[in-house]
Amino acid sequence: MQSGKREVAIPVQEAWLEGHLEIPLGAVGVVLFAHGSGSGRFSPRNNYVAEVLQEAGIATLLFDLLTREEDQVYQTRFDIALLTERLEAATAWLKRQPDTAALPVGYFGASTGAAAALRAAAHQGADIAAVVSRGGRPDLAGAAALAQVHSPTLLLVGELDTEVIRLNQEAQAHMHSPTSLVIIPGATHLFEEPGTLTEVAEQAARWLRFHFAPGHAPVP
Repeated sequence: MQSGKREVAIPVQEAWLEGHLEIPLGAVGVVLFAHGSGSGRFSPRNNYVAEVLQEAGIATLLFDLLTREEDQVYQTRFDIALLTERLEAATAWLKRQPDTAALPVGYFGASTGAAAALRAAAHQGADIAAVVSRGGRPDLAGAAALAQVHSPTLLLVGELDTEVIRLNQEAQAHMHSPTSLVIIPGATHLFEEPGTLTEVAEQAARWLRFHFAPGHAPVP
């Protein structure tokens, strides 16, 4: 397996989705990031989380679910069906790459991207080893899709993001896969408070590494 970072362009129908793939030495799995509305591969929060995952031995693919032109249309940002289709296409592309084909696959979704991640996980069953949602809207995946998710799912929500906590609780009630809802103390929706995003990243790294490589020792 070739380690390192490279820029990629993922073909999806008539579009090309730009991203960057980073593979640490001895990677135990690979995570695709599904960004929230109006966000993309340059999201500072998701890039920070990706760095923590890489330090934990997890490869990361941060890419744009929408082209620049598509992202200018407000409604398109909330088209969960389209976002899911793009995420699944990127997953298929990743599985065709020689340096990632053998790695277990997981999703990290933020905001509306969490809905796309869970709907894609529902479609792909056991092929998706784990899902993490950061301040996500899993409810937008729909009750039917949530009930079909087999992947162990970690829902991370800020303590002060009360409406999103309620929506995550409602979504969790529809899920039959192993699911954990963790409330990050003192955090609002964007986890801007000191230490809160670090807590998100560390929780995500532990969850993903455990489900990628259950025989390995957990990340400290």
